[in-house]
Amino acid sequence: MPFTAYLDAHEAADDDARAAHLNRHAVLVRAHAAALGRKAYWDTFSSSPDFVIMFLPGEMLYTAALQQDPALIEAVTHERVVLATPSSLIALLKTIALGWREEALAINAQEVAQLGRQLYERVGSLATHWSDVGDKLEKAVGAYNKSVGALETRVLVTARKFVDLKAATADDGELAVPQPVEALPRPLVAPELVGREAAVAAARERAVRGELISAA
Repeated sequence: MPFTAYLDAHEAADDDARAAHLNRHAVLVRAHAAALGRKAYWDTFSSSPDFVIMFLPGEMLYTAALQQDPALIEAVTHERVVLATPSSLIALLKTIALGWREEALAINAQEVAQLGRQLYERVGSLATHWSDVGDKLEKAVGAYNKSVGALETRVLVTARKFVDLKAATADDGELAVPQPVEALPRPLVAPELVGREAAVAAARERAVRGELISAA
């Protein structure tokens, strides 16, 4: 802000001249505030508050202007201007910094919540894949055990007759018999995962029924 009128008041030779310069000082402060308000800096930056800070580099500059123009604060507020002196500017900047930190925390909290939702959904999708793998492993174990049973009851019974027919000797060793697999995949038991698995299975069943109806 311009403060030449205030300096002129201190150099004035008499009280009348001093009063005239102080009155001009108040007029210049109000005019400068109005000019700042017309610039509308808040329209340039989307994240800016709708006011501008006008810095007066001395408490006496603010006091002198307010003494000559008691309605100065109301007038500059109407122009969306906040007057700040060295002492009030520090408090104002600390308040702004606190607001920025709170805003950053709020933004981070929203991102954390969004990441949490995505992670929860992806865990559910992964559980569905695990369930599919478990089903396939169980089917593979069942197929293996069936083949072991067929090997023991049908194939080896016939193969051992070669020994009886002297086509093979006992010195050749007994035919190795594979052992059945008793372990099965561990099923999902968590309520969240079981519920999602059931929903996926139901959706698959509806899809299969729809295909059968279409085929019919």
